[in-house]
Amino acid sequence: MQQALSRPAEAAPFAPPSDWPELSPAYDPWDPIRSLQRYGRHELTSVELTVTHLCNMRCEHCAVGDSLTMTEAPFLPLDMLFRRLDEVRHLETISMTGGEPTFRMETVRNVLLPVLKYARERGVRTQLNSNVTLDFERYELIAPYLDVMHISFNYTEAADFHRVGFARTGRSVREETTAKLYERMIDNARRLSQGGLFVSAESMINFRTHDRIADIHRLIVEMGCRRHEVHPMYPSSFASSLPAITRRQMRDAVSTLLDIRDPDVWMLFGTLPFFACSEDAEERRLVSRLREEANVTVRNDPDGRNRVNVNLFSGDVYVTDFASVPPFGNIRNEKLDDVFAKWQRHPMQQAINCHCPAAGCCGPNLLVQDMYYRDVDFTQRRAIPER
Repeated sequence: MQQALSRPAEAAPFAPPSDWPELSPAYDPWDPIRSLQRYGRHELTSVELTVTHLCNMRCEHCAVGDSLTMTEAPFLPLDMLFRRLDEVRHLETISMTGGEPTFRMETVRNVLLPVLKYARERGVRTQLNSNVTLDFERYELIAPYLDVMHISFNYTEAADFHRVGFARTGRSVREETTAKLYERMIDNARRLSQGGLFVSAESMINFRTHDRIADIHRLIVEMGCRRHEVHPMYPSSFASSLPAITRRQMRDAVSTLLDIRDPDVWMLFGTLPFFACSEDAEERRLVSRLREEANVTVRNDPDGRNRVNVNLFSGDVYVTDFASVPPFGNIRNEKLDDVFAKWQRHPMQQAINCHCPAAGCCGPNLLVQDMYYRDVDFTQRRAIPER
């Protein structure tokens, strides 16, 4: 696999190996529908690693905000992690998240780079969740070995960034300071895109963005992002105290995006509360439109279906990022495939373990089920054909 570790041509220093399949609507290895269709059941193909609890921001909607700290615990030995990853039979993707994974250069050099090089050697695709507000040099170090730089972008101007991104700091942060971070974020995203890296910008549909989502999309396109990822906001951690919007407002925001989007940018929607088996005809029409639009996909939620999260400090293994489900195991003494199999047999997973081949749908995740469908058994529902 030495060829995979060589740096790409200088014209695109961050491009993936030329013989690897291109990430696209037709090839999204993070979507659990692929492994379900291939193996006839959910298999563990994706592992997410929590590599830090530090962050230079405190976003008002942060879904892991309650776990952020001011100091970092020691990491577990990486050889333990690599041994557990070696044991995952069908591993296709590794994602790294936090906090801000690049906050400390020690983490960049001693964790991110070794994990990315391991993945590149094994032919596994990778994603880093980052706010890209720090100095470009740290992103430049990891970009040659990374497949997807996943950023959050919910702003139309620097004032939005200040208001949203530093709402939970507990202290006053100067707007002049955050404005510089905002400009650096945009510049870093643009430079990474120009270098050949696949930059995917995620926006949340919430009370601040639902009627401004078109302007947010235009800025994401201007940054050169290859994909715009859109998810509704759900009441988890910091976001639990924020106002909720109606399903109608959510539906209108999605429709607006479909109307105004740049057709050359991949639109990926996730964790939508709309299904082909819905009793609401308007929601079914939107689902149908999402399925028919070119360069648009709706990703089934990976959590607990083909992905687990590993905390690199405690070794705890979680089956979902945001729902209140305690750890299901620990890599100190369990194989990841075994932890995943244990979750698949759990009644909580069985309650939402549905698959509709006609719609290419795996049903709601735990958050969506709890918020909108508490008394609905999706395993008994089927897609309703459009007349």
